Amino acid sequence: MLTETELNEFQNKLLDRRVQIEKNLRGTSLELEGMRELELNDEGDFAAASAEAVIDSAILVQQRKELNEIELALDKIKAGVFGICEMCEDPIGRRRLEVKNFARFCITCREITEKETK
Repeated sequence: MLTETELNEFQNKLLDRRVQIEKNLRGTSLELEGMRELELNDEGDFAAASAEAVIDSAILVQQRKELNEIELALDKIKAGVFGICEMCEDPIGRRRLEVKNFARFCITCREITEKETK
């Protein structure tokens, strides 16, 4: 079980990451809007801009997903269930939470869910 100090540390890390992601999302969205307004002179310009837009779009999707995971983790802290595996309800473990602050599953259950989704 995590101590109050550890919970506060994880909450601060999650809040800091949320701020960074929100900043990234705003920046990438503005870049995409700017690209739409560009006058593309030839197919090469268009292809380069399109490839960059696809990459930026994929990054946006990934960052939005991470933002949702962070929000869920913050809600779990408030509810007093942060660091508890959603599947087996055992503690996730501090080392795993250090690597992935918003982990929802312990290592064993994560492997099970990954095998099921393949």
